[in-house]
Amino acid sequence: MVLHPKAKVRVAGEEVTFCCKASGTPVPKKYYWYHNGTLLDRKELGYNSRLRLRGVRLEQAGSYHCKASSEAGAIKSAPAELSVLAQGQQSCKPEPQPSLVELPSECPRDTSGSRYYNVGRCPHTPCAGGSRQQSGCGAESGVCCGVRRMETREIPCGGSLLPIRVVAECGCGPCRAQPRVLVQGRVTAADTGEPLRFGTIFLGGRKVGFTGYKGSFTIEVPPDTQRLVARFVDRQQKLVDTVKVLPFDPRGGTVYQEIKMLRKKEPVELDGGQSNAIPLGEESGRDPVGELVLPAGAFLRPSGEVFEGKVKASVTFLDPRDMETAGAASSDLSFADAEGEIVPLRTYGMFAVDFREGESGAALLTGPVEVRMDAGQVWMPEHLQKMKLWSLNPETGLWEEEGVLRPAGGKRGKREERTFLVGNLEIRERRLFNLDVPEERRCFVKVRAYSNEKFNPYEQLEGVVISLINLEPQPGFPANPRAWGRFDSVVTGPNGACLPAFCDSQRPDAYSAYVTATLGGEELEAVASSPKLNPNAIGVSQPYLGKLGYRRLDHDDPSLKKTAFQINVAKPDPNNVDETNGPVYPYRSLRECEEAPVSANHLRFYRVEVDKYEYNVVPFKESDLSSWTGDYLSWWPNPQEFRACFIKVRIEGPQEHMVRSRNVGGSHPRTRGQLYGLRDTRSVRDLQLESTSGACVEFKCSGMLFDQSLVDRTLVSIIPQGSCQRTAINSLLRDYLSRHPPLADNNHTAAFSMLAPVDPLGHNYGIYTVTDQNPRLAKEIAIGRCFDGTSDGFSREMRADTGTAVTFTCRERPEGRESFFQRLLTAPAQA
Repeated sequence: MVLHPKAKVRVAGEEVTFCCKASGTPVPKKYYWYHNGTLLDRKELGYNSRLRLRGVRLEQAGSYHCKASSEAGAIKSAPAELSVLAQGQQSCKPEPQPSLVELPSECPRDTSGSRYYNVGRCPHTPCAGGSRQQSGCGAESGVCCGVRRMETREIPCGGSLLPIRVVAECGCGPCRAQPRVLVQGRVTAADTGEPLRFGTIFLGGRKVGFTGYKGSFTIEVPPDTQRLVARFVDRQQKLVDTVKVLPFDPRGGTVYQEIKMLRKKEPVELDGGQSNAIPLGEESGRDPVGELVLPAGAFLRPSGEVFEGKVKASVTFLDPRDMETAGAASSDLSFADAEGEIVPLRTYGMFAVDFREGESGAALLTGPVEVRMDAGQVWMPEHLQKMKLWSLNPETGLWEEEGVLRPAGGKRGKREERTFLVGNLEIRERRLFNLDVPEERRCFVKVRAYSNEKFNPYEQLEGVVISLINLEPQPGFPANPRAWGRFDSVVTGPNGACLPAFCDSQRPDAYSAYVTATLGGEELEAVASSPKLNPNAIGVSQPYLGKLGYRRLDHDDPSLKKTAFQINVAKPDPNNVDETNGPVYPYRSLRECEEAPVSANHLRFYRVEVDKYEYNVVPFKESDLSSWTGDYLSWWPNPQEFRACFIKVRIEGPQEHMVRSRNVGGSHPRTRGQLYGLRDTRSVRDLQLESTSGACVEFKCSGMLFDQSLVDRTLVSIIPQGSCQRTAINSLLRDYLSRHPPLADNNHTAAFSMLAPVDPLGHNYGIYTVTDQNPRLAKEIAIGRCFDGTSDGFSREMRADTGTAVTFTCRERPEGRESFFQRLLTAPAQA
């Protein structure tokens, strides 16, 4: 499907047009349109690839999708929502929706004991009206709901007034430009971690770029993409070509992905004039899953001429009995069924083939060859009758049926017989094959990610990649799976993520799921399962939680990581009220899963942020780019590009200390002396140095403000909490600041102030700057470099003696004496 219908908003009585387009061989010419899943009458509406509705009525609101078909198959489009408003009905309510931000710790709690303040938000949704072609196919820019008016309030905090901007009124106005949608990541060999240097990247059949020296890549997602299929090719041909369906955030920003590639198996020499058999899956010390049988004369040159000389044959098998191989598997194990719906497969193994002439190295094809699979390796008896042979379409990322595997007898030895499932294929331009069964026992699992372990509903993280690997446990040993069967990745939105998973209603432990979460390459932590299950923390009530058998990775071994959990995917019983509220939903209840309130059962991840706090005068949710507001006091002045700046502070002393950056306007006439925001970070112990810690503290970068007319040099004050004395300033940074006046007042030795540099300096100055389309990713990369003390490295272990900007010596304060930090809070004018 190359063109999907777009969401529309209409007032009753207007006209609306939906469009879709599919490609294929032969070209699809039949199109069918559905409203809320019901087929629309072609004769009544006279549609083809376009559906035109004249004089729309309120009852015609809902979901629309199309299906295209030909004799080769069918494919469905993504759904598009039609909103129909009554005459005079407002499409954007003026009253802001609630949105809470946490105030600094020095601010008093309100009457309910909360330190959260409602700053309001406007939903970024399309409005009716504006310039549009009612018969057009594209997305309708023009008019969207957004902030119409903001106002400044002042909150008493620590002896001073803290300014905060709140949304006072919402209204329809020009839509903001859609941020670029990017996928970034790194490609490495699955066995050694060696980066894929200068590998070729294809989207569909089109070359779009190369990986870098360290295997890094950036892909800009083309408009109207619903399924991003990328192929990574090793130009040295040491690694198997890998096709990945990459998750992305359609609302804009960057999603980070680690890509693993299998190493090609060393070729063996075969005689093309004789029959040959190549085992599939013998490397792991287990019995092979099957074998590839090549009869005499099977090898062909591209011209069709039979080749009977020496053949170098490389057959690389990805064995799902090895848990480590899941990350290196190609595609997302899906196919399009006869109705055009993309549905999942359960794999029993993949193999990539590469046949070449022994002397010239020219690529060879084959005529009919036989694939024999050991039926004893199929542990679910119901799968024996459904096993099929598939090949991967590298442009769509979908598996397409090559043939059925049917039972046939076979000998293993004199005393032992085994049954084979046998199928046939011809190896032409496609070189990646799969032994799979369509699995109809399907569910969805609801997962949410949070900014901390308080699990506040308004502190959910968006843009987190949640990955789920389906496992087949050994009976009675749920923590010891014998194979993986499928994997999926979904990006969290404002209401979490729903991940497809295999499930069973008869045996809760027939399938289990292994779930992880990453944000910008950082692994998030799962909720603990030992020494005692806490349903309130995990997010699932009893007794369903017990049926799911929730276990964090370190349940039995505290030395293991805390970044994954495993559950039995027990299909909910519709007659049991305890199982009708999530976190597992029947496959046909995707919408119910996606729209489930935060109070419904769900599984959780969270960021481990010990003593870290951020405050912006102009509120902005970094995981939701649509929440950006153009204001002179915005921390991020450009919603298309986010520049993160950090300064590295060394603390010499026996304790770890909170370090604050206070950021105010420094040189711009509209913001001079006005607060942009605060950042608090606790220093992290350097394990190699005694009584030394370091802090990577964010500050607001200098540069153009949102109107792009004048530069502001942000006045940044770095203040450790405690009895601390500034003892050193990086000489290169001091020289730079002296050569770029004006100089900030640095009379007080308990703090460090500077008019922040406009230039992106680097680790030699103790300043770390990263620009990205995603603010969180920019910050994660900058923090990793700051911890490492380099301009291109990444670490989560603090190296306090490298790449530092300023050093403080802190000692234990005499009892009863206030620190400068505390005096700044209690008596700011005097301080």
